[in-house]
Amino acid sequence: MYLEHWNLTEKPFENTPDPRFIYYSPDHTEAYARLKYAISQKRGAAMLTGEYGAGKTLLCRVIVKELLEGKNCDVALIVNPMLSKIDLLREILFQLKAVNPPGTKLRILHTLNDLLYENYNKKRDTVIIVDEAQAIDRKDVFEELRLLLNFQLNDRFLLTLVLIGQPELQKKIDAIPQLRQRLALTYHLGGLDTERVAEYVNHRLKVAGRTQEIFEGKAINTISNCANGIPRKINNICEIALLQGMFEKKSTIEEALVEKVVKDLKL
Repeated sequence: MYLEHWNLTEKPFENTPDPRFIYYSPDHTEAYARLKYAISQKRGAAMLTGEYGAGKTLLCRVIVKELLEGKNCDVALIVNPMLSKIDLLREILFQLKAVNPPGTKLRILHTLNDLLYENYNKKRDTVIIVDEAQAIDRKDVFEELRLLLNFQLNDRFLLTLVLIGQPELQKKIDAIPQLRQRLALTYHLGGLDTERVAEYVNHRLKVAGRTQEIFEGKAINTISNCANGIPRKINNICEIALLQGMFEKKSTIEEALVEKVVKDLKL
């Protein structure tokens, strides 16, 4: 609706995990490097936590895209882990392209074992990523995930398990020492500082086709403060600000307009 007014080719602030729009702040760069290291070096298990809307899922999608493009890795991406342990295992097999996952737990584990060894012999990696892992509310499901790490040889794991979730995931993992000790790498994503917020906003505008800045400095400061540096909140504010700016026929977005948007959004 506002694309023509702002000389954009697409919406820059959609809250969808489109890898094209990822902005690598220092924190995101380190989180990316740690997860890729855990996967490439077959460290067994890793965990990424972060505030709601901090960019965890987007980072996850970037890694999945790269793994699949490499064509030497099978990836199971679990986006709704609120399952029984049997259904979770069955979903993992389904994601790994197992045909007609068997019903009993024993047959599921046998099938998974065969798949992992087949990938090993083909020099293919197997990665299981559980997004929104804080939603798992049963200890036995976490225990089942931990036991997946028992699929290993003398010198390496046959799969890599990556848990991604909001801060409460850390508390749940801390309550299960057996699983916590299996995590080779962990990282927590926080909010962006004001300088990074400016870079983030302008990066997304550039990806969407804008060559000149739209948001004035004081407007960025207000966005940063009201959003606590959280990308999803930044997106919400900027999206409505672009729409309001079009209505008011603005050539740039100034502080007063952002303050109006923030008030409307009750931030």
